[in-house]
Amino acid sequence: MKLFKPLFLLIILLSGISAWSQVNHATDNYFQISPRIGYDFPTYHNNTPYIDYNGGLEAGISVDYYWNWIGVGIDIDYIKNSPESIYPTSGLLDFDGTAFTTSTITEDGITRIFYGIGPDFQYRNASRNFSAELNTRIGLASIKGGRLTHDVAAPGGTTVPVNFHAGYDVGSAVTFKLQTRFTYFFNDNWGIHAGAYYMRHLNVTESVESGVSTGYHEFNSDQGQNILTQRTYRQREEPCDCDISSVGVFAGITYKLNKHDSEECNVCDKYNLAVTARDKFTKELLPDTDIVLKDTEGNIVQTGKSNAYGVVVFNDINKDDYTIEGKLYDVNLDGTTAVKNEFKSNETLQKEIVYSDLNFILKGKAVVCNTTTALDGVSVILNNLTVAEQKNTMTDSKGEFIFNVKQKATYSLRGKKANYFSQTETISTENYDRSTTLFVKLEVCLEEADCGKAIALKNILYDLDKYFIRADAKPELNRLVQFMKDNPGVSIEISSHTDSRGSNEYNKTLSQNRASAARDYIASQGINANRVVGIGYGETRLLNRCADGTDCSAAEHQINRRTEMKVICPE
Repeated sequence: MKLFKPLFLLIILLSGISAWSQVNHATDNYFQISPRIGYDFPTYHNNTPYIDYNGGLEAGISVDYYWNWIGVGIDIDYIKNSPESIYPTSGLLDFDGTAFTTSTITEDGITRIFYGIGPDFQYRNASRNFSAELNTRIGLASIKGGRLTHDVAAPGGTTVPVNFHAGYDVGSAVTFKLQTRFTYFFNDNWGIHAGAYYMRHLNVTESVESGVSTGYHEFNSDQGQNILTQRTYRQREEPCDCDISSVGVFAGITYKLNKHDSEECNVCDKYNLAVTARDKFTKELLPDTDIVLKDTEGNIVQTGKSNAYGVVVFNDINKDDYTIEGKLYDVNLDGTTAVKNEFKSNETLQKEIVYSDLNFILKGKAVVCNTTTALDGVSVILNNLTVAEQKNTMTDSKGEFIFNVKQKATYSLRGKKANYFSQTETISTENYDRSTTLFVKLEVCLEEADCGKAIALKNILYDLDKYFIRADAKPELNRLVQFMKDNPGVSIEISSHTDSRGSNEYNKTLSQNRASAARDYIASQGINANRVVGIGYGETRLLNRCADGTDCSAAEHQINRRTEMKVICPE
């Protein structure tokens, strides 16, 4: 009889599935069968202070029918628990001081079988290979077993019962169950799942044996010993209508029964198409490629962006003829086609589109100098020094930017952002081979030009005892000119510093002449002279210990010989 109910229910379910499979359904409607095995952690709310209930096996099956995100399901659960007497018999004494030496325990296992039905709710991702479900069930449960006896005896004495429960013999306890299940599908039919549940049996009546449902012998504790009170046995004659609850975890397999119509029904069956974007010359996979799937009339069916492996998967498309187009950073890829007869059931059709442009892709990043902090909102200017061509773009939230650059060309690149002083980078694609390289990477740094903050200018060198601007100093001064053009409201101080060799008066005069020469050069490039102050500090602002009378190396003195600029703080 125990097997009759689940077998009968299973026969009815399989008959229903067989009948359903002869009917045409939309692809989002399907049956799902999920056998599982797990572990159950019970709580018996029956006020038995010296009985614990241990967890045990949970085995079950769910059969669900879904209409897209909502469905209905039936669960069968088989659960094993066992009672355990925790009455303290070690060192137990009778009320007259006699020690008990024998302890006899009988513990019958508990079997719970649940049959429930209720609504399902699910989320499925776009590729239909993952689902998260909430299953709700209400039904009936049989709960059998759990009888426990615990007796103690002294040598030659009588047996004393100290702990007892009559167990359960319930055939139809009202029960509800909440369950979450997460399933990963390997293909259209098979998947694995894992989940957890909460189950509660309501008002489960205990069994009664000889007029008693449960009882235990009271004892007193004295100096570390437990002593039975004089024949005081606390028992419950009226059985408790108490709840039983449990939580559990499980894992199992899932079989999804999809409806496949005849091969002539191209609209009813759904198919998958995977498109890979790849470089023609380097064979490199191309992430972030925009890929478009179009029908024969040019209508867009689906779009996607390739993942880190250069792949886009178009799911649930009809068996038809398609054209596949792609674009990477505004450059079109060589497209391809997918023909109707190439699609096969339960298979993903593989196609490839190719990037054949002969130019390089410059992938850059703007950061704060001497840090890894990315700068967004930077206007990046790329100048082709070979053919006098300029391009502009903006950095994204990660500080990244993209340019398409030609072969055998030389470029200068700088950033423009309010209150930032950009380095100018030069790159030549002569150094790269298109057969082995598609992406050229570059980092440009910008220094924060806060007012009053000195920024060292590199490569501004002077001949011995001279102060005219040499040709090799002009690129760095031109960078400063560009900063002032980009920030027309800014005024700057340009300062010149010497080392401590020579007299103070000589060094002061020489540094002033050099600062004035730098200021005059900047003014000659179209900057209002009133926006530039040139100050020579001589040896008054040394950066190290190398003052007069200190023995220092040439390298140490070189640190102090420098030209700096700083934004003048507004008054």
